[in-house]
Amino acid sequence: MKTIHISHPHDLKREDFPKSVMALGYFDGVHLGHQQVIRAAETIAKREGAKTSVMTFHPHPTAVLKKGSEPKDLITPLSDKISIIEGMGADYLYIVEFSPEFASLSPEEFIEQYILGFNVCHVVAGFDFTFGKFGKGTMENFQEYAKGRVRGTCVAKYSNQDQKVSSTRIRTVIGAGDVEYAAELLGRPYYVKGIVIHGDKRGRTIGFPTANIGLSDAYIVPPTGVYAVKAEIGGTSYNGVCNVGYKPTFYEKRPDQPSIEVNLFDFNREIYGTDIKVEWYRRLRSEKKFGSVDELVAQISKDKEEAIRFFQEAKLTEI
Repeated sequence: MKTIHISHPHDLKREDFPKSVMALGYFDGVHLGHQQVIRAAETIAKREGAKTSVMTFHPHPTAVLKKGSEPKDLITPLSDKISIIEGMGADYLYIVEFSPEFASLSPEEFIEQYILGFNVCHVVAGFDFTFGKFGKGTMENFQEYAKGRVRGTCVAKYSNQDQKVSSTRIRTVIGAGDVEYAAELLGRPYYVKGIVIHGDKRGRTIGFPTANIGLSDAYIVPPTGVYAVKAEIGGTSYNGVCNVGYKPTFYEKRPDQPSIEVNLFDFNREIYGTDIKVEWYRRLRSEKKFGSVDELVAQISKDKEEAIRFFQEAKLTEI
């Protein structure tokens, strides 16, 4: 996949690009609804002998249009969005800097400069996608602005449990700790990436050494509690449990930020400074303060057993 970062105004030429069918959207999460849009573009591209292109925007449009209302944390920061879209098989990814100047384009100017200007023969977008100043352009009136020079396909609302699958809904679900349902809406486990950093090293003194995670981007972090997770290190995946929280058993004063600590099963290596990807599978319990370290150790053992049982049952279900 060829990734092209674009700032407005651009000086790219139509002849620089092969004919393509373009999927349009912000695509935070690249969830099942977004995947419907990209898959539809791929299907049409194959039928028309064209390449598949995707256009997305950075930063979040509301950061420009409604400052203060943009999401502080993302489901898929830009680097993850790029890798997921690449994994779906797109040939080109255009990342347009969403600036006040870009936002002021009329629908006609957007089509002229960012659709026709990139040799796009067909546009695919969700039913709620808007473009041009004040969001005047929609997939319903697309042909009015395109004047027959490029075709458009509107992808209908994608629902789960009679509700629209949306990035906002997924943020809410993750924020409530329901990582299982988030995975159902995403079509894959929710994950965060980071680096293993030094912590207080207390876990190893009680028989449960943990990898402390320093996040590499502004991810949504599930609420405090204990979770069944998988962690990928150096291309290998390990089952484990993750504690998100303030460790009230050990701290009288609540730290400023919650820690993210993963205890990996059947793992005993020093991995400080190593890249790590943590996939969230199930919330096991909320965080609580224990009366003694022994009580905490007993509960951690139960958490580990429950996580092991969960992964064993999940594997059986897959078979």
